[in-house]
Amino acid sequence: MKKNWKTILILLLLVLFIILPFTGIQMYYIHLITMSLIWVVMTQGLNIMQGLTGYVSIGQASFFGIGAYASGLLTVKLGMNFWLAAIIAIAISAAAGFAIGYPSLRTKGHYFSIITLAFCAVIFSLMGTLKDFTGGTSGLPNIPQPKFFGFLGLSSRNGYYLFVLIFAALATLFAYRLKKSKYGRALMIIRENEELAQAVGISLVKFKLLAFVVSATMGGLAGVLYAHFAQFINPTSFSTDYSMNAILAIIMGGSGTVVGPVIGSFLLIFLPEYLRMVESLRMIIYAILLIIITIFLPKGISYAVKCIFERIRDSLKGKKQTA
Repeated sequence: MKKNWKTILILLLLVLFIILPFTGIQMYYIHLITMSLIWVVMTQGLNIMQGLTGYVSIGQASFFGIGAYASGLLTVKLGMNFWLAAIIAIAISAAAGFAIGYPSLRTKGHYFSIITLAFCAVIFSLMGTLKDFTGGTSGLPNIPQPKFFGFLGLSSRNGYYLFVLIFAALATLFAYRLKKSKYGRALMIIRENEELAQAVGISLVKFKLLAFVVSATMGGLAGVLYAHFAQFINPTSFSTDYSMNAILAIIMGGSGTVVGPVIGSFLLIFLPEYLRMVESLRMIIYAILLIIITIFLPKGISYAVKCIFERIRDSLKGKKQTA
């Protein structure tokens, strides 16, 4: 019964998101929701490393940028078809994940985080200095939006919103299936106790590296979606600040949960926008809210929501029994 209610709730939310563009909602909100959904793809990938495996990567923004620039350059400079460019860009992100993950995952804790931070800084620097290739700080404009079979375009905001929604839903479904799988359970054992994982025959290097490559691949996919949504990219969108924001989104939403990255991504996109009405105090209020959430909801907002629903369910059961 519990699973049925969860399935019904998920389906209702999905239907709500599908019909949202046709309700007369302002394009401003469609833009924000689309950005949130792109972040969902990226943070679901990061959550595989941070939430399931227990390794905090500060390099997710670099894979986000690699995917965005690779797809943007292939379509703008070479005139390549979006779908082929996207596949190549995602493959490049995965290869970059393997290249940095293979040596760095032999370290633990903050050493791993420092290596990924350095990698993010290097990629960010290259994006700005390779002006003839990336456009430097001036950015890369005129990135085309995708077309289906060469004729059906997604040029409208509503069309691209639905396009991104599909990938966000698939990324969330993938994260759910992964967590419930043997592979996901192996990652959680590594998170809790690496010695125990080795004792039961789990290859630490193999599983951690695969998790990192999957995380990088999803970051690259998010970058592709972002580049062709914004149709303009420059290095500022792929700095270490964005990696820290992705980590923060997972912590706020609920690290290691499937719903957590979704809640955190939407909160991280919408909250700063709604605080623009108090521009002079915006960052102060934003910081205070984040501190409050971190202190009083250490397991994330998703855990707090879960507890509230369980209390409501238990109270309803109690009323039925007394009746």
